[in-house]
Amino acid sequence: MHIVFAASECTPWAKTGGLADVVGVLPRALVKLGHKVSVFLPYYRQVAKAVSDAPIVLASVTIPFPSYNRFVRILDGGVQEGVQHYFVDSPEMFDRESFYGTPSGDYWDNAERFGLFSRAVIEATKVLGVPDVFHVHDWQAAMIAVLLRSTYYFDPVMRRVPVVLTIHNAGYQGWFPPRTTELLLLPWDMFTFQKLEQNDTLNFLKGGIVYADAITTVSKKYSEEIQTAEFGNGLQDVLRGRSGDLFGILNGVDYDEWNPATDSHIAAHYTMDKLDGKKECRRDLLHAFGLQGISDETAVIGVVSRFATQKGFDFIVEIMDRLVQHDMVLVIIGNGEEYYERLLTEMAGRYPDKVRVQVKYDNVLAHKIEAGADMFLMPSRYEPCGLNQIYSLKYGTIPVVRATGGLEDTIDEQPFGGGNGFKFWGYSPWALMDALERALGTFKNKDEWTRMMRRGMAQDFSWEKPAHEYVRVYERVIENRS
Repeated sequence: MHIVFAASECTPWAKTGGLADVVGVLPRALVKLGHKVSVFLPYYRQVAKAVSDAPIVLASVTIPFPSYNRFVRILDGGVQEGVQHYFVDSPEMFDRESFYGTPSGDYWDNAERFGLFSRAVIEATKVLGVPDVFHVHDWQAAMIAVLLRSTYYFDPVMRRVPVVLTIHNAGYQGWFPPRTTELLLLPWDMFTFQKLEQNDTLNFLKGGIVYADAITTVSKKYSEEIQTAEFGNGLQDVLRGRSGDLFGILNGVDYDEWNPATDSHIAAHYTMDKLDGKKECRRDLLHAFGLQGISDETAVIGVVSRFATQKGFDFIVEIMDRLVQHDMVLVIIGNGEEYYERLLTEMAGRYPDKVRVQVKYDNVLAHKIEAGADMFLMPSRYEPCGLNQIYSLKYGTIPVVRATGGLEDTIDEQPFGGGNGFKFWGYSPWALMDALERALGTFKNKDEWTRMMRRGMAQDFSWEKPAHEYVRVYERVIENRS
C-alpha cells in the first residue's frame, strides 16, 4: 500500500522531541515490509540550511484563504532507505528562526501556517500520487483529517482516502480563536462542541480526533490514560467516544543509532555476553563530568531530559538532600525551564562530589550517559512513550521510572527478582526515593544486578513489531472506507 506521512518534524532535518524520531524511522520499517511511503515536512529555515538545493517537483500549488491566495512549492527531499521525502516550501510561513514560536510565545499565525501545510499535502498528493492512507501526526497535521471530511468531501479522488492520526502528546492541541474557522474556509457548522470547538476555541487536535478514521497513541498505557481527566487535557470525553478506534502502539527505537555494540560515541563497545566495555564507558562518563576517585561500588545515576515539572524535576529537587546521603553520584544533562536550570546548578554547587549538571543538550554526552551510567532516572509526571528508558535497557543501564505511559509498558519490576528495572506508583517524591533506595540496595548485589542488565539488553524494542501493528490499523481503516 502507499502511505503518506504528514508531520511538523522528522529526523534528521527538524527535531524537538520524539515525534521527529518516529516520523524519521517508522516509514523505513514500513518500506522493509514492502510498502511505499512518502513523508511531507515543512521547509523550515533549518531544513533549507541542510537541503538547500532540493529540486522543485511542483512549482506552484494554490492554497486559498478568505480574501487572498498563498502559493507554495513542493520540493523533492530525496529518497532515504526507500522513503520518499517532500518539503512544503512557503518562505513567509516557514522561513523563521524556530518551528513553532519564540521564547515569548507561539507564532501568532500558527493556525494559518499549519492549515496551509495540511492543505498543501492534500493538493500535492493529488498530483504526486494519491495514497491508500494518510498517517498524520499531532495537531500540526490533524487538519488533514478535518479537510478531507469537509472541504474535500465531494472530491472524487480524495473523499475515500482514510486518515490515521497519531497523538504523541495530548498536552499540545493547537487552540485558536473562533475566526480560524473562517480563515481555513471551513463551514461554521463545524465550530460546535461535537466537532471542532473546545472552550470557545477551534481545537486542531480535537478536530483530528473527531474526523480521523483511527487514532493511535505511542504506548498502550497512554491510550488508556488520555481517556481520563488527569491525562486527557480536556479531550478525555471525545477520546472515550472514539475508544473503539483508539489504539496504543508502543514506539520502537532505532538500534542503528542506539546500540552499545556499534555506538561510535562511546569509549568502548560491549554486548550482553561481553560487558567489560561498560566499565570503560563508566570511567569515560565520570571523566566527562570531572568526577575523580569514584569507587566501583558507587552507583552512577544518569539523567538526560528536558528540565520541566512534567519530567519530574520537582521530585528530583525535593529528594536531593536525602539522595546524596547514599553511595551514589548523579550526572544530569538537559535544558528547559529556567527555574530548574538555576536550581539544579545551585544543587551541583552545593554537592560538587555528588551531583554534576550540564545545562545543554549534547547528543554525544547523551550516548555516554546511556552507556556509562549504572541507572537511568525518569520520574515523569506523564510520559506518552519515552525512549530513553528503552535506550537504557539496551545499554544495560537500569531504569528507575514512574509507572506511567510507555514507562509502565516497558519497565517491569519484580519483588523477588526477574524484572528489568524499578518503578514507583502515585506521584510523590518519597515514592521516587523508595524506588531509588530499592535500586541502590540491589546494586550492591552484583550478580543480581548483572542478571537485570542482561535481561534488559536481551529485549527487542525495534520498529518491526510496531510497524506490523500500524499496517493492521491501515488495513482496517482502508477496508472500512472501501
